[in-house]
Amino acid sequence: MADAAERVGFIIAGVQKGGTTALFDHLVRHPALSMAPEKEVHFFDDEGPGSPGRDGQGFAVDWSTPDYAAYHARFAPADGRLRGEATPIYLYWPPSLPRIAAYDPAMKLILLFRDPVERAWSHWRMERARGGEPLSFSDAIRSGRSRVDDPAAPGHHRVHSYVERGFYGAQIQRLLSLFPRQQVFFGSAHTLRREPSLFLRNVCEFLDVEPMAEVQPLVSHVGRTDGEFSTLSGRDRDYLSGLYVEDQKIFRSLTDIDL
Repeated sequence: MADAAERVGFIIAGVQKGGTTALFDHLVRHPALSMAPEKEVHFFDDEGPGSPGRDGQGFAVDWSTPDYAAYHARFAPADGRLRGEATPIYLYWPPSLPRIAAYDPAMKLILLFRDPVERAWSHWRMERARGGEPLSFSDAIRSGRSRVDDPAAPGHHRVHSYVERGFYGAQIQRLLSLFPRQQVFFGSAHTLRREPSLFLRNVCEFLDVEPMAEVQPLVSHVGRTDGEFSTLSGRDRDYLSGLYVEDQKIFRSLTDIDL
């Protein structure tokens, strides 16, 4: 377990393209919180050279005997405020959650969710616009398991996981096998966008800090909407919706959120 004076107390741990940037941008303004200066620290998903992290080099963590000094160095000096960060792959990347539990079994986790079909579409648009995705959306979501087989996490992939990241129910089941329900905040991106002040009051109550003043909605990382990025086809929407039916039942039973 990390030293108490340096310890990070909460993490926005998911989901990618689910409103985590907007929430991070809100919370950096809270005077009682000391957030990492950049979003997506990528410590607990570090798998060595080539992993995300500062300058793309990662942290090179030896997970058999992890040294948390490099992680803590990503924050301002400890001053008694509650430290927090946001790396939304943590919920999805299987090794991350056990590593967080080993770091601090009392960690508080904040999770935001959106319609998994819309999430997949937004994820593909981002990767396609970056030049990292050669396939059309229709082909990418139907291309099979061969594209999501990272040796560090078999059956998973950091980029091509458009479909897989949307199986929220299974991911939450894994999380709740490691952390008690009272340490997890489940939220909807829709609520954050439409009622940000209410959403943030609930987050502050969960973190046991003073509520924030009234805030205006923030929209972050909308992405391109021209040409092939403009319209999600009904055929693709129906295909993905069918894939998620059973998992969404699990998700609703665990979170009481209907997406």
